[in-house]
Amino acid sequence: MKTKTILKSLILFLFCIAKGNAQEILTIEEAMKIALENNFEIKIAKNNSKINETNVTIGNAGMLPTATASVTDNNSITNSSQTRQDGTTTSLDNAKNNSLNYGVSLGWTVFDGMKMFARLDQLKELQKLGDAELKRTILIKIAQVNSAYYDLVQQQQQLAALDTTIVISNQRLELAKNRFTIGKASKLEVLNAQVDLNSDQVAMLRQKESYVNAKILLNQYLARDPKIDFKVTDQVTVDDKLIFADLLDLAQKQNPGLEAQIINKRIAELQLKQVKADRYPVINLTSGYNFAESQSSLGFTSEASSRGLNYGFNATLNIFDGFNQHRNEKIAKLQIENSQIAIEQQNLILNTQLSTAFQTYLTNIELIGLEDDNEEIARQNLSITLDKFRIGTITTLEFRTAQLNYVNAKVRYSNAQYQAKLSEIALKELAGNISF
Repeated sequence: MKTKTILKSLILFLFCIAKGNAQEILTIEEAMKIALENNFEIKIAKNNSKINETNVTIGNAGMLPTATASVTDNNSITNSSQTRQDGTTTSLDNAKNNSLNYGVSLGWTVFDGMKMFARLDQLKELQKLGDAELKRTILIKIAQVNSAYYDLVQQQQQLAALDTTIVISNQRLELAKNRFTIGKASKLEVLNAQVDLNSDQVAMLRQKESYVNAKILLNQYLARDPKIDFKVTDQVTVDDKLIFADLLDLAQKQNPGLEAQIINKRIAELQLKQVKADRYPVINLTSGYNFAESQSSLGFTSEASSRGLNYGFNATLNIFDGFNQHRNEKIAKLQIENSQIAIEQQNLILNTQLSTAFQTYLTNIELIGLEDDNEEIARQNLSITLDKFRIGTITTLEFRTAQLNYVNAKVRYSNAQYQAKLSEIALKELAGNISF
């Protein structure tokens, strides 16, 4: 009977291998690559970054001239009468009148207090802000993909642990039946073994449900069909060499949230420059070539036309605007001050998040070692308990306790690895240093 049980377990194991080989093995590197190509939020952030890049032109900053073409054609049919100074009267029904004007005009602001140059610099900073937002979106999404991926790994490990306990429960049931058959055990022992096996199978079904739902979630992050089936690797590799000082230094240099606040301050400073530019005169050059033609059925002039070049300049200077200039400059300075406060706040938040995440990381790294030892102890305890159970020197309750201790130890070890990996991912996200 023991040989029969081992044979069943071997067949089940080979079946699982065959089923696993039929599925795609998705590595974390492949998952991140798919997310970078497919994820909707990353696509939107990329397009927004391209919009900001497209806006960086000297024309958008107001440095280039503008040319405008215009055509105006007016026609009328009227009944007209005219009385001249000498008393004579002239009248005409259905008198046709038309006028045609067309031409090209050119305008160019050659000086506006250097506002256009500040505007161009501001557009460049907005492009950098868009790049920082794109980086932030990518980091968030890649962190989500990593978390979902390694959640699948640990759930897969838990499935393996539950599969092991079902094999053991089946062996226990077979032993109980054999002992009952030869009169060495009661029917109660068989029933207890069957109940425990059923409980293990229920737990397996629940775990399979969680596993499938986790796959669907990862497929969502990868922006692909939720029904796509795949397997993940069976190991969680945790980087246990992270150093807080190095992470803090990286965060100060490349955390996208902090980077965005620094850029916002620069944008506010350039906005102040544009506001101050309104104190200076604005000089515009104007030029154009126009053609005009008119025809009238009644009057002294029946036809008239003109064409020619016009040119000139105009200059304006704000002398008094109800103190609005002073108010606008004061507001712009306060916005710069707010930007500096936001940088200091972001620095504090970043340091706090890093410190908290690093302490959690250290704890989880230590827990991995403890849970690894616990799993080994529980495995040895189960092996000894199983041998004793076969010869009938321990109760079914003691055996079940050892069995559950082993399963729980494997689950805790798997969870400890997963939590440590989450801590690693969180730290690298804050440092802007997730590899992808």
